[in-house]
Amino acid sequence: MSIRKREGNRPDRRLVHETVPSEAEREALCRRIRYVGSALHKLRPGDYGFVPSHNPRPSKSPCDALRSIPLAEASALMERGVMLGMVSRFDAGGVPKYIWAVDEAGDVYEAKTSPERERSYHGYRLGDDERDMRELILNEWKRRVGKS
Repeated sequence: MSIRKREGNRPDRRLVHETVPSEAEREALCRRIRYVGSALHKLRPGDYGFVPSHNPRPSKSPCDALRSIPLAEASALMERGVMLGMVSRFDAGGVPKYIWAVDEAGDVYEAKTSPERERSYHGYRLGDDERDMRELILNEWKRRVGKS
């Protein structure tokens, strides 16, 4: 199997082995985190309650470029990603910086937190500019879903 070069080299943006964290740790994580979204990644504010309603930045990847994604769906995608172990390593605060998920249409999303919002996540779709990461997540998602 050949190893392809990833876009960038961010050690904190790597998928952990599927058995880490344990199932019990994943369930506990789902109870501690929440998806809040970000007005910077929204073209359509939907039911997120942003004030102002939205403020997309051209330099940010919009999560809703293809379609509007309701908050409940985004939250469910993030939880499914956690339960499949589609997370980066846990930081000192006990949460992963990144969580990945794939929707019914096969689009790959990345949810991210930051130190100041340690248990609140926002997300965005991985586009063509991150083809290698998108393909890695999609293939691993299919493999893990097939095992569950």
